[in-house]
Amino acid sequence: MNYNLDDNTAEHAIPIGSLVLVTGITGFIASHVADQLLQAGYRVRGTTRDEDKAKWVKELFASKYGEEKIETAIVLDMAEPGAFDQACEGVSGVAHVASDMSFGSDPTIIIPAVIAGALNAASAAAAHPSVKRFVYTSSSTAITSPKTNTEYTISTDQWNDDDVAKAWAPPPYTQERFYSVYCAGKTQAEQAMWGFVREKKPGFVLNTVLPNYTMGTILSERQQGSTAGILRKIYETGSVEYFNSFPPQWMVNVGDTARLHVAALIDPEVRDQRILAFAFPYNTNDVLGVLRKLCPGKDFPPDIEGLGRDLSRLDNRPGEKLLRKFGREGWMGLEESVRENIGV
Repeated sequence: MNYNLDDNTAEHAIPIGSLVLVTGITGFIASHVADQLLQAGYRVRGTTRDEDKAKWVKELFASKYGEEKIETAIVLDMAEPGAFDQACEGVSGVAHVASDMSFGSDPTIIIPAVIAGALNAASAAAAHPSVKRFVYTSSSTAITSPKTNTEYTISTDQWNDDDVAKAWAPPPYTQERFYSVYCAGKTQAEQAMWGFVREKKPGFVLNTVLPNYTMGTILSERQQGSTAGILRKIYETGSVEYFNSFPPQWMVNVGDTARLHVAALIDPEVRDQRILAFAFPYNTNDVLGVLRKLCPGKDFPPDIEGLGRDLSRLDNRPGEKLLRKFGREGWMGLEESVRENIGV
């Protein structure tokens, strides 16, 4: 898809052809961020904990863009001091997408590690003058958890203090706490990133991208696909139980999310922004309806009674404007996203 990039006529915050670090490159969103950067003419270095597990990434992108365009770097534990020091050498930008996705329920283990990973990446980037841009993959849950059948407004000056309080409540740390711990980790890590920029005044510009439920193309059969993998299970097994554990909320296509990361890295006009990646609200019945339309020969569960709706209000026009600026047609809708997700 055309990026509308021309080095002869447009100024970019980081030069086309330069090297960009993408952390956690085997992950669902990170692999798409890498793919979009490569499409735009950049080279990519992706971090991974296991070189063998990243082979598919190198093979895929080498076949599409050339072996010289993609490389990997081992980061065994991003929470260890200095974890990203070598990985940041010679890069012009950093997309820190990697995060703890274990969904553990102990805040004393999960949250400090997520914060440390983000700050380690920021510290390494700040130590290398070549780094001019840094984008941090936050989450819609850094603002709020979904609230079914409740009218409320979402804005970029809000933080999810409710889940931070729930996550850090006194033990026992039962498994029911895992979601609040995840939300709190994203919230406090993004807050730490903005605090780092205010205090350290690094040589890079920080932007953050806050995706909601992300669906779309899974790039390899060797990739679980995170939230997209959960949606695909409905198609593969006919079971909706796991997917329906997520309440009604907003969705976004992974290609749109990735393109917003690229915009946050290369657009000189995008500075110090929290970019909402919220396309359209949906619930499980909407997804089931799309699946029945796309796959009329398959059996899917009946609609679920009493699901409710996400009634939140927000302004997603800034994100849509960036998508159009960088070659996409605005937010991709639910039907096309599901189509991509299940590969039909």
